[in-house]
Amino acid sequence: MNTMRRFSLSRLWAIVVKEFIQMRRDRVTFGMMIGVPLIQLVLFGYAINADPKHLPTAVLLADYGPQGRTLLHAIRNSDYFEFRRELTTEQEGRDVLARGEVQFVVSIPQNFTRDLLRGERPAILVEADATDPAATSNAIGSLRVLMSTALRHDLKGPLGFLAASDEPLDLRIHAQYNPEANTQYNIVPGLMGVVLTMTMVMITGLAITRERERGTMENLLSMPTRPFEVMVGKIIPYILVGYVQVGLILLAARLLFHVPMLGNIGVLLVVAFVFITANLAMGITFSTLAENQLQAVQLSFFFFLPSLLLSGFMFPFRGMPLWAQVIGEALPLTHFMRIVRGITLKGTGLADMQIDVAALFIFMIVAMGLALAFRRTLD
Repeated sequence: MNTMRRFSLSRLWAIVVKEFIQMRRDRVTFGMMIGVPLIQLVLFGYAINADPKHLPTAVLLADYGPQGRTLLHAIRNSDYFEFRRELTTEQEGRDVLARGEVQFVVSIPQNFTRDLLRGERPAILVEADATDPAATSNAIGSLRVLMSTALRHDLKGPLGFLAASDEPLDLRIHAQYNPEANTQYNIVPGLMGVVLTMTMVMITGLAITRERERGTMENLLSMPTRPFEVMVGKIIPYILVGYVQVGLILLAARLLFHVPMLGNIGVLLVVAFVFITANLAMGITFSTLAENQLQAVQLSFFFFLPSLLLSGFMFPFRGMPLWAQVIGEALPLTHFMRIVRGITLKGTGLADMQIDVAALFIFMIVAMGLALAFRRTLD
């Protein structure tokens, strides 16, 4: 009895060796312990940027005078704006903003040079896609400083009296879609995609793994069912659960947070079906790789973490480096959040979201193809 109560290095070492052996056998858990910190280190160290620069900008230039060109050069040299295209009409500017192709539209009006030389403070219009206030606030702030210094070298000699004016230009900023810079308008619609991603992937991953652990998978083996039929049968109930979540978030967004619903909610519900199905198929794919429920949760988290950080939900998407944007474009949450925010805040239609909808369809097909690997659990 006294021998058992004494501390034994040999018994302690046996437990340590046993844990190392168990860790070696549970490769998924070991990979998560190494992989998740590395992913967080890389993403937070290199990909996350709260001060996005080189934002895509379109220009509507109606006056080709030297002062207008000088002003555009000064805006471009600020590093916050990257001119991507030149527009011909105001309607074209509204369209590219609605589709999310650019973040800003800078308009130099007619007679800009003439009005400037007369001291009439010509107006410069800057329209911004302010659905995500964090992506535009610093850039807009730099514009306010830039307007007072951009023409300093041009306003000399006979034009020196214009430089003496504190505000030779009238900067007008129209923050489209979210003029009050209300972060709730941006976060609450995006939260729909985050909640669906987290719950749908994890629920199906646990459901399949739980059946295998409890031995009820043999019931499926005895039934004349095909893997595709089993997969669809598993997915349908959770699709209904997903729509319940969508309905609750839409109601809360409208009644509690007063998020504007400018677009067609029916289109949103149709697109949500594709997004929910894709995430459920990913959950089934993870269930084929996991040996137990803990591993299923770990794999789900492994998919959820990059989706949360690289989709534009927490940090501006255009502030990330190119390689991070490429990874983000491969994630369904990125495209679904653009669709949700476009429908609720911009009132965009299906024609303006073709690329994002097509990306969701492609991901759903790929995910369902991977989920058919569930056949291995039935053979």
